[in-house]
Amino acid sequence: MKRSLFGRVWPNATAVVLFIGLVFPVYWMFATAFKPTGDIISEDPVWFPTDVTFEHFKTATEADHFWTYVSNSLIVTVCAVVFSLIIALAGSFALARMRFKGRRGFIVGFMLAQMAPWEVMVIAIYMIVRDASMLNSLVPLTLFYMMMILPFTILTLRGFVAAVPRELEESAMVDGCTRTQAFRRVILPLLAPGLMSTSMFGFITAWNELPLVLVVNKEAESQTLPLWLTSFQTVFGDNWGATMAASSLFAVPILILFVYLQRKAVSGLTAGAVKG
Repeated sequence: MKRSLFGRVWPNATAVVLFIGLVFPVYWMFATAFKPTGDIISEDPVWFPTDVTFEHFKTATEADHFWTYVSNSLIVTVCAVVFSLIIALAGSFALARMRFKGRRGFIVGFMLAQMAPWEVMVIAIYMIVRDASMLNSLVPLTLFYMMMILPFTILTLRGFVAAVPRELEESAMVDGCTRTQAFRRVILPLLAPGLMSTSMFGFITAWNELPLVLVVNKEAESQTLPLWLTSFQTVFGDNWGATMAASSLFAVPILILFVYLQRKAVSGLTAGAVKG
């Protein structure tokens, strides 16, 4: 009985401790964003703000080029995710359904690309963008963000395509569908969990990326929100309320996306990792 009780208690206790450790920083960030400055700099921490203020959010949103950074981040992130999904759908179908020379080499290459640290290639990327006369443009960011998330997207979707029985596709082709129509009408609807999980991963990766935009985009009009956040300590000094408000605004899109897609995204990541 003691062993059985201990076996039930320690996993739950561990989960509670991990939950508190992971969630508390997020709570403190949002709570600080709504606190008056006096409560923020007080020696006695205010755990639950009573006097809520939106002044810090006003300071953050009225900063120079804020809405330009927002639009740049959304354009670059959404375009990178959409383009990667379109390419990954074709690539994953080819890897899962077709047999061609060098197929295993392609798969290994995607795995190596996924493991490669992109930060070490920033100098080479800068030289490519500079020689193409595309510095301070959103196009290189979109293309390189797409390539950053493409290997994971292809490998994950490949597992889902391989899990769809060939008989379903062949039956649709017997009924008169072309291969493209069979893919669109039969296979594509079954890939919804995989599309959601990979799109969420790609969105988070592109949304949070900093080193590349720091190197290739020097003008404020072509920068994104992660770089904007790094300037708060310089622009606002010790205004931690504005800093936390800016961080909260930066985290909101990811939280909304995660809450909306969490069930299918988590199941999609798990299923894609073991299928195929």
